Amino acid sequence: MTERQKDRPWLMRTYAGHSTAEASNELYRRNLAKGQTGLSVAFDLPTQTGYDLSLIHRQGYDSDHILARGEVGRVGVPIAHLGDMRRLFQDIPLEQMNTSMTINATAMWLLALYQVVAEEQGADITKLQGTTQNDIVKEYLSRGTHVFPPVPSLRLTTDMIAYTVSHIPKWNPINICSYHLQEAGATPVQEIAYAMSTAIAVLDAVRDSGQVPQEKFGDVVARISFFVNAGVRFVEEMCKMRAFGRIWDQVTRERYGIEDAKQRRFRYGVQVNSLGLTEAQPENNVQRIVLEMLAVTLSKDARARAVQLPAWNEALGLPRPWDQQWSLRIQQVLAHESDLLEYEDIFEGSKVIEAKVATLVEESLAEMERIQKMGGAMAAVESGYLKSQLVASHAERRARIESGQEKIVGVNIFETTETNPLTADLDTAIQTVDPAVEARVIASLQNWRDTRYQPPFNHPRPCKALERLKEAAKGTANLMEATLECARAGVTTGEWAGALREVFGEFRAPTGVSSAPVAVAAEEGSAMSEVRRKVDLTAGDLGVGKLRFLVGKPGLDGHSNGAEQIAVRARDAGFEVVYQGIRLTPEQIVDAALAEDVHAVGLSILSGSHAQLVPDVLERLRVAGATDIPVIAGGIIPNGDAEQLRAAGVAAVFTPKDFDITGIIGRIVDEIRKANKLDPLEVPA
Repeated sequence: MTERQKDRPWLMRTYAGHSTAEASNELYRRNLAKGQTGLSVAFDLPTQTGYDLSLIHRQGYDSDHILARGEVGRVGVPIAHLGDMRRLFQDIPLEQMNTSMTINATAMWLLALYQVVAEEQGADITKLQGTTQNDIVKEYLSRGTHVFPPVPSLRLTTDMIAYTVSHIPKWNPINICSYHLQEAGATPVQEIAYAMSTAIAVLDAVRDSGQVPQEKFGDVVARISFFVNAGVRFVEEMCKMRAFGRIWDQVTRERYGIEDAKQRRFRYGVQVNSLGLTEAQPENNVQRIVLEMLAVTLSKDARARAVQLPAWNEALGLPRPWDQQWSLRIQQVLAHESDLLEYEDIFEGSKVIEAKVATLVEESLAEMERIQKMGGAMAAVESGYLKSQLVASHAERRARIESGQEKIVGVNIFETTETNPLTADLDTAIQTVDPAVEARVIASLQNWRDTRYQPPFNHPRPCKALERLKEAAKGTANLMEATLECARAGVTTGEWAGALREVFGEFRAPTGVSSAPVAVAAEEGSAMSEVRRKVDLTAGDLGVGKLRFLVGKPGLDGHSNGAEQIAVRARDAGFEVVYQGIRLTPEQIVDAALAEDVHAVGLSILSGSHAQLVPDVLERLRVAGATDIPVIAGGIIPNGDAEQLRAAGVAAVFTPKDFDITGIIGRIVDEIRKANKLDPLEVPA
């Protein structure tokens, strides 16, 4: 009996990048030496949102710099210009690399920088392989790094796809990203339907642009890839992937007439779920990660093309290189030690799997049809329908966890634990970014601006390139060529995005909060009923009709899921909630707090910039004489930072381990009473 040849393993990546281009380059080369087979680049928030870091004028800092403050190098690597991109990939031959770049609003710009660096290395750009995420729809729904309004954003996506099909044919110009939809609360049906509806919107736009001949449209479809999430319910998640493939085959065949089965193949990479990672008993995250990985590897017919795993300690902060190595080794053990890759699809013929897949397909197609009747994905974004559905789904999930209906080990069941040696010293259990990095990056950027025209760079003056970009944006020309000219001229990320902002304007996405249904009813004797009673009594004691609570998202952090859930639950508890969405300056938040005469301010920051932005809000309230407004902070905040925030005047700090949102709202009421010198309310026996 001849032994069957093993399948080739999937691409193995770790999502990485921090501090500076030089530090990230060192990390990438170390990871590649450990057996990683592809790169996955994380960019910091100023890079993702097109803000320069050092736009300093004699009058003071402009708004771009205020928003970027505290965000430099925290959740990824800052790439401000061609010089940074050169340093990021120094000694890494791009012609031989498969690089994924998690970038959306500024995807065209980062791809242009990548191409120019590859050209400088002497690479044949037709051989470049990799992916730019470039999915703007999910940015409006979940991640929040959108810059421009939907229509011009879709144009940037369309132009980039048309360019790559002709010039970089092995590149995946878009990674339809359902990953963040699940992080925002999407059910499997919503994840499939919203991602597929996005793909339809993109393919329709490319087709209707006339930039790709009909006979080459199959090449466009063949380069569309997906980036999905895999949760701990691994049987359901595996069925979800089979349903994804079945629907994609149907859509591309029936809607776009693609006859070649290879071009219709559903191609996807995966980052397994971070939403389910816990701060409590974080060692349990290892087995969660393993189960989630199995969902996208066990079934050959629905196996991921690339997998990246989070680290066990990501709910605590930034993983260290050792933590990322652990996650890489999990993949390597499965691929090289187990017999998984020796078999055909082990689920073929299963009645149980087939029934679940059929149900997911039917329900997803029905939701896709509903979205098409609204005018497609972009119309459903602008109307707020998709966002409100996600907020509602997430609220339902949180309610199930709080009630104990959905069990999470170490959080709401089996909470007793031995002392964890992995977290005995929390200061060394995560990677920290040196606060001095920001100043060094800003100084380096200023030096680039001052010297980019001089040897050894000798870049042309950027003015003409930026003017050409604006002219192209005002017309209908493909924007990629003008963007490449900007890259070669030494233009900065902020200058490129700023030029397009002048033409396209900016956009604030719907929050989905006001239209979200009630998730937790105030039934007699329930915790919610008690909190409503406290809210009503405190409003009466203060002589107001309703307590007013402002939920603020300062800085560039677009992860708004937590803020939205707090806002919805506070609303349901009887508060009048002021929530204006993401990307606000401390000044704007304080101005709104004073204008709305609120009784408390809640600040949500997941990007790590709390140490700079929260004290700024406190100081502005103090200067305004509003020290009686308690400030509550929430996010991924290490213990040491939490102590410093409380010492600075923050009334309470909440982190992911505080999963009881109703209890948090009750604590906020207590802090309002304390700040207004009201007696504590007695808890009923």
